[in-house]
Amino acid sequence: MDIATPAGMLIGALLLIVSIILGGGVSGIVGFINIPSIMIVIGGTISATLVRYPLQVVTGLVTLSMKTIFVKLSSPQFEMERLIEYAKLARREGLLALESKVVDIKDAFLSKSIQLLVDGTDADGLRSILEKEIDNVRGRHTKGKGVLESMGIVAPAFGMMGTLIGLVLMLRELDDPSKIGVGMATALLTTLYGVIVANLILLPMSGKLDIRSKEELLLKELVVEGVVAIQSGDNPSIVEEKLKGFLSPSQRKQKKMEALKDQIRSAGA
Repeated sequence: MDIATPAGMLIGALLLIVSIILGGGVSGIVGFINIPSIMIVIGGTISATLVRYPLQVVTGLVTLSMKTIFVKLSSPQFEMERLIEYAKLARREGLLALESKVVDIKDAFLSKSIQLLVDGTDADGLRSILEKEIDNVRGRHTKGKGVLESMGIVAPAFGMMGTLIGLVLMLRELDDPSKIGVGMATALLTTLYGVIVANLILLPMSGKLDIRSKEELLLKELVVEGVVAIQSGDNPSIVEEKLKGFLSPSQRKQKKMEALKDQIRSAGA
């Protein structure tokens, strides 16, 4: 679970609440709650999204967005080490020996890759099948990111619409001073709600989803390269060199340090 996303939202909300309390006391919070304003911003944003995107895409957005919080991805170093072990096993006992590993693999993409390898799929076939699946994942993530971005754009727009509605209500009741405050509150609060929803929730979630998508796609591309190398019968050291290209400089340095520590332990033993 990535606690950064909910923590960031919570901290942002708490800072807003504390600012309101410092400015107008605890009772001031009540003045910032306006149901019509909430309906305009939230209802308008959802309605505009339904107009723009198919229902299936919108309903699937919740599941996709949860990936930014609850899905924990493996690291490139771990996947590389696992594929190197598979390469050693395949070189020592043959590709069929990898069949025993399929049951223990929790990652569906890697499991499918190894199963295709065991079934005798050639290198070109492996790459074609797996890259097509990567393209489908990329398309789903891009679409989900686009929906969140679209919602982040229209939320402030509906805030401005609420402002116009509030101003119209206020101007119509200029002869009744007791109703001017209601119109002004709706006018100002809808803009505030739109800005908060867009900049504290929707747009940051879109950015986080984009980061998660790139991380997941990198891991899948690493798996494809490793599995194709194993199918081609490459030496495990060659497989390792091919997969090092997927590591960042800091990750490569970390791996080099771990290898050096292992050598020291082996020499000491």
